[in-house]
Amino acid sequence: MGRHGWNSGARRWRLTAVLGVGAAALALLVTLLNTLPGDGAGTEGTTRNGDKVHGTPAAPAKAAEPEVGWGFTHTQFSADEGSAAATKRAEGLLSKQPMPQIQHIMGWGAGNPEPSKGRYDFVEMDRRIDFMRASGGTPVVTLCCSPDWMKGGESGDTDWSETALETAPDPAHYDDFAALAATVAKRYPDVRHFIVWNEFKGFWNDSKARWDYEGYTELYNLVYKALKKVDEDIMVGGPYLVMDSLDPRQTHDASPTVKGAWGTMDQRVLDAFDYWNKHKAGADFVVVDGSSYTKDDELLPDEFAATDKFTAVGEWVRERTGDLPLWWAEYYVEPADGDDEREGWSETRRVAVQAAGLIAMARGGATSGFYWNPENEKGPDCAGCLWTPTDSADGGAALPMFDLVSNFGREFPPGTAYETVSVAAADVPRVRVLATDRTVLVVNALDRSISAKVDGRQLELGAYEVKWLER
Repeated sequence: MGRHGWNSGARRWRLTAVLGVGAAALALLVTLLNTLPGDGAGTEGTTRNGDKVHGTPAAPAKAAEPEVGWGFTHTQFSADEGSAAATKRAEGLLSKQPMPQIQHIMGWGAGNPEPSKGRYDFVEMDRRIDFMRASGGTPVVTLCCSPDWMKGGESGDTDWSETALETAPDPAHYDDFAALAATVAKRYPDVRHFIVWNEFKGFWNDSKARWDYEGYTELYNLVYKALKKVDEDIMVGGPYLVMDSLDPRQTHDASPTVKGAWGTMDQRVLDAFDYWNKHKAGADFVVVDGSSYTKDDELLPDEFAATDKFTAVGEWVRERTGDLPLWWAEYYVEPADGDDEREGWSETRRVAVQAAGLIAMARGGATSGFYWNPENEKGPDCAGCLWTPTDSADGGAALPMFDLVSNFGREFPPGTAYETVSVAAADVPRVRVLATDRTVLVVNALDRSISAKVDGRQLELGAYEVKWLER
């Protein structure tokens, strides 16, 4: 989401790390490099063979399906780097319960893939893809963001500021971005699922005070066609809109129909979705993103009941897209602080509310969802992370959120038939439940111990306890 931060300011520059020299020496080196004969500035370390197959992609065991299940997104720091022992430990965790994994093509841990037109640099992207392959996860690529020369910047330069990264390509370069998407697809033939862009970044129309859904849809359609030309079996989805909601007392821009105790949907978002849905060239799955809280960071009427928004949004989307599988590319249940950190809750409370959010998404018809994994670069504390930071040899160990996401993915894969289980009337406001014919997930929505009767069984649940039951 726009508020989660792309966190590329901490990007580790390979050149600086290798040289370890002072600013003056580095400036001199850059000057020398830029005056060497060849293709000019910004081409050092790049190649013209961007579409050359990287590594040894495994042949898929079966044709790709549009549903991939529940997994996570790699962010700026992840388990592809760090201590060899720690990265191996994290890889082993994922290998035991493979999950789909998303990586963006630029930012969030990946460098500029095409610094100059026709010159490619996939070093970081290659490393992330290698990690996905080694850990057995289904790789998913988000086609965002775009090189500077596609959006008014200088060829060979990369502005890593948040404003620059979140600028959309100029319409004159939509074809170039589609060509880059095709290059990525050729380089990683085992990647069968692509999401087009991220959260409509750069697609806001100031003069009309609404989303530039015409521009996004034009870009989407060009990318869709380019990917299908590479391989018609590639799965493509969008529009990856942030499903913003407003305080229920707000009337301006508020939807008259999509609302609940959690708030009211922003009608401008719904209009953008409807336009894309009507004018898209095609789609194999549909992608949304959002938080349970309002744009003003209000959890209404509380943090658990606010997750009902995910169900309402899912039902609204499914009514319009029919059989298209629904993905949540990102989902948030805990508002961030001024530094875009989410450290105010205990991990027990965080896991419980996240579990309630997953349940709500599944009830709304979603079959795939991706936890935005906020791994820290280093240090012992890592609120909401899936594993401990991999900077030290003892890193890469599972944390409570890993157990939740991996268990949810294992127990509720695509195609799951959900069943209704009995919950004693007095317990309904206090517990959240999701069940199949063999498993029941139960969440205590209170910060105190309770007794609850679920599926005919009397349970003792600790404060914010998440319990898995066999039927």
